[in-house]
Amino acid sequence: MAHESILIIEDNPDEALLLQSTLQESGYHVETAYDGTEGIEKLENSFFDVVITDLAMPKMGGLEVLEYIVENTPETICIILTGHGTIKGAVEAIKKGAYDYLTKPVRKEEITLVLEKALETRRLRRENEYLRRRLWQEWGYGEIIGKSQPMRQVFSLIEKVADTDSTILILGESGTGKELVARAIHQASHRRDGPFIPVNCGAIPEELLESELFGHEKGAFTGAIKTRVGRFELAHGGTIFLDEVSEMSPKLQVKLLRVLQERTFERVGGTRPIQVDIRVIAATNRDLEKEVREGRFREDLYYRLNVIPIKLPPLRERREDIPLLIEHFLKRFAKRKNREVTGISREALECLMRHDWPGNVRELENVIERMVILSNNEILALEDVPEYILGKAGSPPLVNVDDFDIPEEGINLPHMVSEFEKRLILKALEKTGWVKNRAAKLLHINRTTLIEKMKKQKIMNPPQN
Repeated sequence: MAHESILIIEDNPDEALLLQSTLQESGYHVETAYDGTEGIEKLENSFFDVVITDLAMPKMGGLEVLEYIVENTPETICIILTGHGTIKGAVEAIKKGAYDYLTKPVRKEEITLVLEKALETRRLRRENEYLRRRLWQEWGYGEIIGKSQPMRQVFSLIEKVADTDSTILILGESGTGKELVARAIHQASHRRDGPFIPVNCGAIPEELLESELFGHEKGAFTGAIKTRVGRFELAHGGTIFLDEVSEMSPKLQVKLLRVLQERTFERVGGTRPIQVDIRVIAATNRDLEKEVREGRFREDLYYRLNVIPIKLPPLRERREDIPLLIEHFLKRFAKRKNREVTGISREALECLMRHDWPGNVRELENVIERMVILSNNEILALEDVPEYILGKAGSPPLVNVDDFDIPEEGINLPHMVSEFEKRLILKALEKTGWVKNRAAKLLHINRTTLIEKMKKQKIMNPPQN
């Protein structure tokens, strides 16, 4: 026996009562309303599993009822009733979120079948949502792995904000998984069926980034031989992810601010405003408050982006997640690389647990891939751990701390560390002839990390002789 509650909104009393009687015979709890206004009043006071509404009604029609349901009670299924003359309108309702439509007069077998299918679809969605939440609570979400308290807080925050359209700013060091979090938010939102468009603002030259984001009209500049649609237009109905947003020029910051405020922009060389329905998620590994104080980032844009901040912890602050991540990466690379590697020894695991992982999860992923490929063992052993982590070779102490005396007035540790880092980077660049790939390998960091550190340290191109 069914127990779901159904609301019928039909301005013809005879048809409403006939449909009510039919559904009550099938065991549903049924209420009726005779126009859209009365129907919404009932929806405001009670929850209904299904709303069956006529499309054409005086005062308020079925499309307006549908809009209310989509915005306020998205779990409620909406089915449209229509006459033969308004089928086009019913198809439009399907596009706007209605589950299905039925033409009058409605046959009992037809309405029963549609209801059973709709309720089964919703049940499966609820089960998937429940399983997804359990997955978050236990191990993380998708590629985001973790059970530590810092990551549980991140998962909880993702769950709370995902199905809103609020702008989100993801903060964290390089390699912490900012894009993975952005994708998880998109997948858990009502925009999941829309596009997810990532843009790395730091990887695209400044002169090209404006066209990449907003598109351009034919003839807007030399080489613009045809109109191009930008990433914001491509993201319509979905989510745009602006990684390294702090790298935007002041000019583009102004244009982004307008998009956030008004959801409109013009293409490069265009004059026609383009309206977009998008959610904006931004990310940076910089301290944006410091960037604002030092005049490199607009304060008004910062507050527009920082509606909901999500701070990702570095891997060294969630070491208990390292075994889970290692297991995840080990299985992935053993399968991809067709290697007979099934686990890791306790000694190797303990060694990896002690490492500080300046490159965070991305560095750990690269290390496990390397170990899986190069190992001759079924179980990864201590001998498979890279030397720079073991500390056996290639990583001698560069400063003998025992020979260094701290003066009475103390030292400026952050300044000294920063200066030491700068000297090391310069030495690596000089040794490799300023080939960044080779310098990054010498320092055991990613090329992108090296470039970010060079920007931070204001290390430009090699000096000219």
